[in-house]
Amino acid sequence: MSGDAWKEGGIDATGALMVLTLKVISCSMNYSDGLLKEEEGLRDAQKKYRLAKLPSLVEYFGYCLCCGSHFAGPVYEMKDYLEWTERKGIWASSTPSPLLPTLRALVQAGICMGLYLYLSPMFPLSRFSEPLYYEWGFWHRLFFQYMSGFTARWKYYFIWSISEAAIIISGLGFTGWSDSSPPKAKWDRAINVDILGVELAGSAAQLPLKWNIQVSTWLRYYVYERLIQKGKKPGFLQLLGTQTVSAIWHGLYPGYMIFFVQSALMINGSKVIYRWQQAVSNSGFRTILSLLNCAYTMMVLNYSCIGFQVLSFQETLASYKSVYYVGTIVPILCVLLGYVIKPARPVKPKAHKAE
Repeated sequence: MSGDAWKEGGIDATGALMVLTLKVISCSMNYSDGLLKEEEGLRDAQKKYRLAKLPSLVEYFGYCLCCGSHFAGPVYEMKDYLEWTERKGIWASSTPSPLLPTLRALVQAGICMGLYLYLSPMFPLSRFSEPLYYEWGFWHRLFFQYMSGFTARWKYYFIWSISEAAIIISGLGFTGWSDSSPPKAKWDRAINVDILGVELAGSAAQLPLKWNIQVSTWLRYYVYERLIQKGKKPGFLQLLGTQTVSAIWHGLYPGYMIFFVQSALMINGSKVIYRWQQAVSNSGFRTILSLLNCAYTMMVLNYSCIGFQVLSFQETLASYKSVYYVGTIVPILCVLLGYVIKPARPVKPKAHKAE
C-alpha cells in the first residue's frame, strides 16, 4: 500500500488512485448539483462548479487521467478542465508564457530534494524503534520529533513542486491576471503548498490553507461545507468529520487515524489561543500570545505527524509516550481552558435613532 511505499522512500499506484478518487467524487457531485433547477440553497462553490451537462467519455477520462496531476495531484475541477481544453473562460484569449513560472517550480523542487537528501540520514525514521532514542532526555526526544517531521515534509514539497511545474507548463495552471498595475499573470491553480507558510505558521488553523492546499480545498467544498446544517455555524464535529474522511482517504492505517484526530484537536486548541490573542489590548502581551501560538503549532504539528510517518499503532503510541503525550495533553488543556477563560466580546456601539 502507498503508506508502506512512502515509509520506505518509494511510491506505488495507490497514490494515483487517491487522486483519482477525489476527481471522480467531485465530478459526480458537481453533476448532481447541476441537475437541480434552482441554485437557491447552494453554496458559492457549488454554484461555481456545477455541471449542467454530462461530460463525454473522452472528457471524463481526460480529466481523470490528465498526466500532469495523475500521480501526486494537484486536484482541480472538471469545469476548469473543460474550459481549458475548449479554450473558454480565461483561456479564450492568448495566455502568457509559462516558462518562467515553470522554471521557478523546478528550481524549488531541486532545492527541496537536496534538503531532504541532506537531512534524512541525520534524522532517520528508524531511530524511533532504536534503544538509543529512549536513552535521550525529554527535550532531546522532542527536538528529534520536530526535526523528523521537518525533514519528512521536504519530500512532499519536492513532489508537489514537480507536479506544479507540469500543470503550469501545460497552461492549465493559469488563473488569470492580478489587479496590480501593470497586471501580472497568476499561476495559482497548481500550487499545493506554501513552504514558508507551513514552517512559520502562526496558527494551526492556517495549516490547511498552506499544506496540501488543493486537497484541503476539496475537503472544504465536498465534506466540511456539506456537513454544516442550514442556519447553523460549523463546530468541532464538522472539523472532526472532515479530518476522519481525510484519514480514511489516506489509508486504513492507525497512524493516519491518530494523526487526523490529533490535527482536529490541534486546530481547535490553536483557535482558543487566537481568540485570547485578539481579546488582549496590550500589544506586548498580544505579541507573547502570538509567539506562543506559533510555538504551540510547531510543537504539536511535528509531534502529531510522527503517526503519519510510522503508521503502526504501537510505534505511534510509543513515540507519543516518549514525550509524555505532551502534544495531546496541551491541545486538550487549551480547549478546556477555552470554556473557562472566555474573552469578552467587543461591545458594538448602538445606532442612534434619528430625531
